[in-house]
Amino acid sequence: MTNKKNHKHETHEIKIEAEATPELENQPQADVEALMGQLKDAESKLAESVEGWQRSQADFQNYRKRVERDNEMNYASMKSDIIKKILPVLDDLERALQNRPADDAWGSGVELIARKFQNILDVEGVKRIEAAGAEFDPRFHEAISHEHNEDFESGHVIEVVQNGYMLGERVIRPALVRVAQ
Repeated sequence: MTNKKNHKHETHEIKIEAEATPELENQPQADVEALMGQLKDAESKLAESVEGWQRSQADFQNYRKRVERDNEMNYASMKSDIIKKILPVLDDLERALQNRPADDAWGSGVELIARKFQNILDVEGVKRIEAAGAEFDPRFHEAISHEHNEDFESGHVIEVVQNGYMLGERVIRPALVRVAQ
């Protein structure tokens, strides 16, 4: 119980001192208010700094994603440009194979070269656009003629004159086709 008495006594002494010196009574309260103001200022500056840092991080992440996307697009564009330049060689090999004599020993070699060439394109993700007998689609086909043909419905591909190719979802070269009227 003596602890409680001492505690009351100490509190009482502080009140007595505060009452005895009125200028000190406002001093601690003013210091606390000033410190609270400084704390609020510091907290708002910290919040601004954190928000700025978060915006910078988000901007950097967006920049990094944009650069990666641009690099992927540039890579795909360069790859498709190279493939476009090589496709006519494959076309020539295929035409040579279609018109080769039956007893031509060189034809087997040309066929082997064409298959290797096609395998390289397959590995690179290049797919041939299947057009024969399909409905004409201007996204994948380029019509070089419209002809009357009783064997095909109107708007369907009669014959593929030149194969079309895609790299992923992108058309590298549309198929040149003859279309039924």
